Amino acid sequence: IFLGALAFSFFAKGFSGSYMKSMSSQIERRFEISSSIVGIIDGSFEIGNLMVMVLVSYLGPRVHRPKVIAVGCLIMSLGAFLSVMPQFLMGRYNYERITVTVDNISTSVSALLSELCSRKCKCLWPAGCEKTTTSYLWLFVLMGNLLRGIGEAPVMPLGVSYIDDFSKEENSAFYIGLVRSSGMFGPTLGFLLGSFCASIWVDIGVVDIDAISINPKDTRWVGAWWLGLLICGAVNFIASLPFWFLPYSLPKEGENENLKISHLPVQDDCKFSEAVKGERLFPKYFFPALKKLFGNPIFLVYILLTILQYNSLVGLITYETKFMEQQFNVSVARAIFLIGVILLPITILGMFLGGFLIKKFKLHITEMAKFACITFIVAYLLNLLYFTCSCEVLQVAGLTAPYSGFVSLGVFLYTFACVCLKTTNFC
Repeated sequence: IFLGALAFSFFAKGFSGSYMKSMSSQIERRFEISSSIVGIIDGSFEIGNLMVMVLVSYLGPRVHRPKVIAVGCLIMSLGAFLSVMPQFLMGRYNYERITVTVDNISTSVSALLSELCSRKCKCLWPAGCEKTTTSYLWLFVLMGNLLRGIGEAPVMPLGVSYIDDFSKEENSAFYIGLVRSSGMFGPTLGFLLGSFCASIWVDIGVVDIDAISINPKDTRWVGAWWLGLLICGAVNFIASLPFWFLPYSLPKEGENENLKISHLPVQDDCKFSEAVKGERLFPKYFFPALKKLFGNPIFLVYILLTILQYNSLVGLITYETKFMEQQFNVSVARAIFLIGVILLPITILGMFLGGFLIKKFKLHITEMAKFACITFIVAYLLNLLYFTCSCEVLQVAGLTAPYSGFVSLGVFLYTFACVCLKTTNFC
């Protein structure tokens, strides 16, 4: 039961996390914020996670772990619902007043003119063309993402330690791999949900869809980013329910288990008296334990490998949809769909195979560290191949390609560009 509940909680957190990342470009357009602010919103999840991760991991064995995981799932649900609030506090989205701004990385005429001007006559871009937001309701999204990070913190460490406590050493890695690979179906469905919601108009149910004159390929299109967050909040709430009914601990796998769990002396063996608990939780025991942990070379290797892994993965997933939309001229919905059906199933297969190989060859902790070191380094080196990929610049008649019947527009094009930039306000 615990494995099933933990797998579903992994599914829920991956489901909401991938959906949130897939909606980054939609949130940017809806609140008219810059890509740097979108990065801050996305990073707030990791900030919330770091705020409580160490404390949760240290106090984990001393608390009722299933109930702490349940509370974490409820906090994730609350964060998802909080992120939806701006949709009901803001007015309707008016795409007709939105124009292409110059700090957007695009193939628009203004961006091309800016490049031409900077190369030839070094004209200055008109002041006041930077993207500015007229509302700070995006802070609700930031705080909601922060709460999601706080809520996710106990799921991984407490869930894994709970598995380690009741399973055999040779089965522990397989169970963890099974849970994580099952949980990876969450990101897959999260991206598919993001693709679906991105194709729906943001104010669906409020405005007449037939009156909308733009389509999802238009850079002013904003999908129903808030709709998926409501679903994510409900899924996280459901994920919390089974943990409220699980015991403090389970009997060790392989031992004599004739007695029911409810008859085990849980209170006597697992809970501390008030005096002992106060002594063990005293801060002076925390920092020596932390120092001892960072003195473990295997732990340090794992930390460095994890940094290498997430250093490439987080940025790639966050901005991949925007890059595909602008570079390959596809809609956001299609870009999200391609990521969900191509990238994530391979990740699921890798997690399952990792747990299977550890169980098959009965790898111990040092052998697991070597195995992880080799696979992570190979994966990181393969990511460097992205730098060899390049795409052709889109050809625009009169700017990057000559008109039919003209060989070249010559210097006149650059002069014209500079004059336009001086006299025209693109904002």
